[in-house]
Amino acid sequence: MPARTHTRPHPAPPGRVDIRLPWWALALPALAFVSLFVLILNPADAHAATGDPAVTHLFERVQQIFTR
Repeated sequence: MPARTHTRPHPAPPGRVDIRLPWWALALPALAFVSLFVLILNPADAHAATGDPAVTHLFERVQQIFTR
């Protein structure tokens, strides 16, 4: 049984490409970026296990740069 194809009500103008994304295709990556950025700015809220002091020092430097 062949699948039905959906046709557009208005064809794209010549010379242009008509690409439409759903709202969540932009919202989800933006939300992930913002949440990870907030964790980087305040690593105390991440509740990660203590690790290499060099990594902690690096995150503190990045936080100092962004808070200036």
